[in-house]
Amino acid sequence: MAGPLLFAPMQIRGVTLKNRVVVAPMHQYAASRGFATDWHLMNAGRYAAGGAGLMMVESTKVEQRGCGTMGDLGLWDDAFIPGLKRIVDFIRAQDCVAGIQIGHSGRKARRFRPWEGGAPLTREAVVEALGADAWDAWDLVAPSAARSPESDPLPRALSRTEVKDLVLRWGQAARRAQEAGFEVLEIHGAHGYLIHQFLSPFSNQRNDEYGGDAMGRMRFCTEVVEEVRRHWPEEKPLFLRLSVEDDVGWGPAESVELAKLVKPKGIDVIDCSSGGMSGAPVTSAGPIGYGYQVPYAERLRREAGILSMAVGLIVHADQAEGILQKGEADLIALARELLYNPNWPMDAAQKLGVDPRFALVPPASAYWLEKRARQVKTMVPSTYRDALKASEPV
Repeated sequence: MAGPLLFAPMQIRGVTLKNRVVVAPMHQYAASRGFATDWHLMNAGRYAAGGAGLMMVESTKVEQRGCGTMGDLGLWDDAFIPGLKRIVDFIRAQDCVAGIQIGHSGRKARRFRPWEGGAPLTREAVVEALGADAWDAWDLVAPSAARSPESDPLPRALSRTEVKDLVLRWGQAARRAQEAGFEVLEIHGAHGYLIHQFLSPFSNQRNDEYGGDAMGRMRFCTEVVEEVRRHWPEEKPLFLRLSVEDDVGWGPAESVELAKLVKPKGIDVIDCSSGGMSGAPVTSAGPIGYGYQVPYAERLRREAGILSMAVGLIVHADQAEGILQKGEADLIALARELLYNPNWPMDAAQKLGVDPRFALVPPASAYWLEKRARQVKTMVPSTYRDALKASEPV
């Protein structure tokens, strides 16, 4: 009898994932002037050691003015490579594939961290932290001089020359990711950030070749994909994250068409998310609940004929396995549930009846966990749903 699909290895190009569990890229806002810190090593390391097949480092910016906060990671300079390589080496030492997402915040840049309120940064705060020249260098740019909400600062529309230059910057970031040793690369085209700003008619009001109809609005994204692939090895997978539905003009039909365009240009997987453009969760798919974005992954997989990754309130092992068994996605990405339980992959393997020797995790954990399970067969781990029922002493 075949085992769970969630823990079946998967090969994409020349990279093999030991299972289908992906750590979604999650902003940590913990960098120092773009450089990775010990927090990033710890954060990536705990997920890699928890048994995931692919650990994706957070959105790392292709240029300085693309930073969302003063804590964003950077890949706009070769100086960032050694710090990221240290993280890659640790991830790989845990038998986990190391990935990274590259992005640009566009008009959503230059803000306080979310737990600091998330409001637009003030000149005083930037100058105090980064120096007198930092404010002017960190100007807000976007496809068009349009803002949302109206209370936000007005961005400056990128010139055609600047757009072309930005495409090249994405390619150089891909080169640096390769030099750091990453094995999977993801382009961030979702959540109201720069590529999504070009895609959506809500934010793109250009009348040159990068605006107008849907094909024009897709041009920046397709050129970024082409440039990234020029610098990213043929044997390594390339993902694209999309807000498949943004509720303000970009939706599943457009996402399918874009997926069909970028697949022959070298995109292997569409990471299917939603929202981020108008500042609120999408509502067209109904109330937010378990797996609320999974239908997007299923549609992209079916209609575009491309591998898809599901993400969004995927919490339980049997839920994740069911998504794969029904053919709704090829990979399962988790984010906040991993914040709650960094050992989710190990835990899920136990609940699905595989990995009795805890081989998903390093020996320093596996030895003791396997010994406990063997010696105390009536013991119920604290993460099991029926753990409260196991109240009698063992």
